[in-house]
Amino acid sequence: MAVGIALGSNLGESEAILTRSIQALQKIHCGALTAFLTSSFYTTTPVDCPPESPLFLNAVIQLETSIAPLDVLDFLQSMEREAGRPCSRPYHAPRTLDLDLLYYNSMTILAPRLQVPHPRIRERLFVLRPLVEINPHLILPGWQKTAEQYLHLKTYLHE
Repeated sequence: MAVGIALGSNLGESEAILTRSIQALQKIHCGALTAFLTSSFYTTTPVDCPPESPLFLNAVIQLETSIAPLDVLDFLQSMEREAGRPCSRPYHAPRTLDLDLLYYNSMTILAPRLQVPHPRIRERLFVLRPLVEINPHLILPGWQKTAEQYLHLKTYLHE
């Protein structure tokens, strides 16, 4: 199953943290090496974060896995804890590592711990830009357009 994951960091050595995280995510990849897609790193302004929060470094990857969605979520949350992210923190506080499960193939999941596709992908330029870099023609459940078309709409509205 194709799985999209957003990565972000705005505390510590963000580039090293994201690089290590991408390497760790290769552990759950079971497809061809060419099916592990990694965007560039993007420096972005914090969204909905406390005033004077540091800039983020963001990326998106797509991998192939046979691990169940909630198990992928558990793996991501364990990676966040290992990177020093506390379980209890103020809303959108700066963090060493933030991992979001964006999509899991063409599944729609509405569970207390997980909503897939991620409900705010189309609203977040810091997710759309790297996502379009690796999968511009992606159309997720509930979408009427491709990721690239949503990026163009979002960019146009912010100009």
